[in-house]
Amino acid sequence: MFETIVWATDGSELADRALPTVIELARDHNARIVAVHAKTILAGRFGEAPLLSDDPELVAKIEGQVHELRDTGLPIELVVASGTGDATELIVNAARDVEADLIVVGTHGRGGFRSAVLGSVARGLLHRAFCPVLSIPPETRVPALS
Repeated sequence: MFETIVWATDGSELADRALPTVIELARDHNARIVAVHAKTILAGRFGEAPLLSDDPELVAKIEGQVHELRDTGLPIELVVASGTGDATELIVNAARDVEADLIVVGTHGRGGFRSAVLGSVARGLLHRAFCPVLSIPPETRVPALS
């Protein structure tokens, strides 16, 4: 069913928590994984040079994750999608370029007012992606019954 699965990652713990699901789906469907990291370029004012929204260490971390997975035999590649658009747009465009069948993204699991104010890449993907999006919430702790 899935031939190409995009793992949308910003290098955060939330993105990392989505990775086991990506791996399981890729193994179950014999699919390739494309890790997509959106690197937003912030345009400078008054002719200043553009600035990247994150640091090289973050991309190095993601590259390390990709190499580790490749060493286990999983078909995986990294796409660093750079541009002046928002992260959602960059991820959707990259997913379209690799002909993704599914996008998997970690999420805070916030709704309502906080989500509207803070914005959410996961929420944006749910509204703008051309293929199914699987949103992985953070682990939920279930209180012990007394």
